[in-house]
Amino acid sequence: MLRFALTRIVMAIPTLIIVAVAVFVIVRMIPGDPAAMMLGDAADAAALEALRERLGLNQSIATQFFIWAGNILQGDFGVSIANKEPVLGLILDRFSTSATIVFTAVVLATLVAVPLGMIAAWKQNSLTDFTVVSCATLLLSIPTFWMGLLLILGFGMKLGWLPVVGYVSFSESPKAALIYLILPVMTLFLHEIGVIMRMARASTLEVLNLEYIMHARAKGLSEGTVMWRHAFRNAFGPTWTLLGLILGNLLAGVAVVETVFTIPGLGRLLVNAIFARDYPVIQGCLLFIAGIYVVVNLIVDLVYPYFDPKVTAQ
Repeated sequence: MLRFALTRIVMAIPTLIIVAVAVFVIVRMIPGDPAAMMLGDAADAAALEALRERLGLNQSIATQFFIWAGNILQGDFGVSIANKEPVLGLILDRFSTSATIVFTAVVLATLVAVPLGMIAAWKQNSLTDFTVVSCATLLLSIPTFWMGLLLILGFGMKLGWLPVVGYVSFSESPKAALIYLILPVMTLFLHEIGVIMRMARASTLEVLNLEYIMHARAKGLSEGTVMWRHAFRNAFGPTWTLLGLILGNLLAGVAVVETVFTIPGLGRLLVNAIFARDYPVIQGCLLFIAGIYVVVNLIVDLVYPYFDPKVTAQ
């Protein structure tokens, strides 16, 4: 297992290098002068030139990249132009908020969608199967921003049960924090439950046609035992891979939900940085998100052999 993990980590290094180069080049292609953005319109030419020299902006692109990459390896992501705060601190602070929403939504969606998908496969071509597939298709067809607006209209504006915008940290008030997170989590939960249900159903249908399932039924085992003891483990393997992709996508794309509910998360930080041309924050966020993808995929690869015995960690 250790060798397997080290191999996956080594394989991820070229990916991170390519992403770092792409992020740096793309940000440098954005029109505008970072030094002028930092000092403002009132800065004179001497101050601009001094700041460019201090930041290394008057050197070649290659030299600038190596300076930036060297700082990144030391944990220095730079300082935000807009907030005047260390970029890494901003990212970690906002990431904790986004991760809370995303992980809660995905866990709840998995606990609900996987059993429903397996039941739909077990009752294939029945009314239960038709209902589950129809609900999954309907939920998939609604964009997350529209789902959030519908929940705000229903539970916030019409019924007045829940707050519609804003955020309260758990350190301030755990109860208030949970209340403010209900609608954002529900938005992601309702969207992702459709994806997971369809995958769970498809993988379960494939497993139910295998010979060892027919052998288990021939031995007289109950359908519940066949489904949960024999089919679940192999059927959950592809779903587990999908969950890894969902986590990566949501952590990178949760900006829509955070914008709808005005939540100060990682996605909203990136969106605001783009509008403000806050180059250090843009670079740091994109590189951090790429690193999250790599870590999530590594965890998926390490756990996958547990669900699928045919896959060995070598």
